[in-house]
Amino acid sequence: MYNKSPIKIQDQISLLKKRGLLVRNDSFAETQLKNISYYRLAGYWWPMQFDKANHLFKASSTFEDVIALYNFDRELRLFVFNILERIEIALRTKMIYHLSIELSPWWFENISYFKNPVSFKDTLDNIDRELKNTRENFINQHYQKYSGDTRRPPAWKTLEIVSFTTLSKLYSNIKPSIYSPDIVAAEFNTANRTYLRSWLLSLSQIRNICAHHGRLWNRNLPGRPRLLKKPPAPWIRIVPAVNQHHMIYIHLCCMKYLVDAINLGDNYSSKLSGLLTKYPSVDLNALGIPKSWQSEPLWRIK
Repeated sequence: MYNKSPIKIQDQISLLKKRGLLVRNDSFAETQLKNISYYRLAGYWWPMQFDKANHLFKASSTFEDVIALYNFDRELRLFVFNILERIEIALRTKMIYHLSIELSPWWFENISYFKNPVSFKDTLDNIDRELKNTRENFINQHYQKYSGDTRRPPAWKTLEIVSFTTLSKLYSNIKPSIYSPDIVAAEFNTANRTYLRSWLLSLSQIRNICAHHGRLWNRNLPGRPRLLKKPPAPWIRIVPAVNQHHMIYIHLCCMKYLVDAINLGDNYSSKLSGLLTKYPSVDLNALGIPKSWQSEPLWRIK
């Protein structure tokens, strides 16, 4: 039975010191712990401990290093979220356009277009919840103006308010006989839907981590993207081994590849380089990033 009692912030600092963490400025530590919980920071000091059973820290580990790692991860999350926003909006736009032209404005609610009826029903239930909870005026105005129409708003309205996860699940469940998903995949330079589907499912999970302020640094990330054998656009020459695909680097590569395909002019190579330069103490190995990453065709700054 769990029987630990809560402890005050000054006692938290004393406990960290007792376990070997150097705290150079108690006032700084107190301010940080008032605004970032002890257990949120624990994910960042965990690798600094040589005895994890007794929570004992390696020599020279400092509270300031913990906060630097936390701040790096927060900025990394914002960096990733920015790329994913670009990808999500492009995916949304392409799916709405191509599938509505090929099928109908209400393709997303027609079970005959989808492979798995159970997954289709779950996704449609999610869409209905999102439609019910949205505060977007264009959805409410649609229901008011077309109150006699029992259908949901057309794709260009409904799919503008659904989550990246819902969008990814819709894309992944479309029958092979429908050609639009392959057109969308080609526009993202991923050859066909098989690869893009794998990437989207992984990236939607990472987006959810970012949305809930979860840790990306030194984390076993969900999803393992299926990689293209012969990418038609610049990619990486040194591909990490499969046992490294739980780290952020290969996912960053997938994001960069997709965002390059939509060609909106953002220089994410420079932004990532700037972030890593800002935090030189961050261990690239914990991110799966090789030292030579900037020489890769995908990441080469133009």
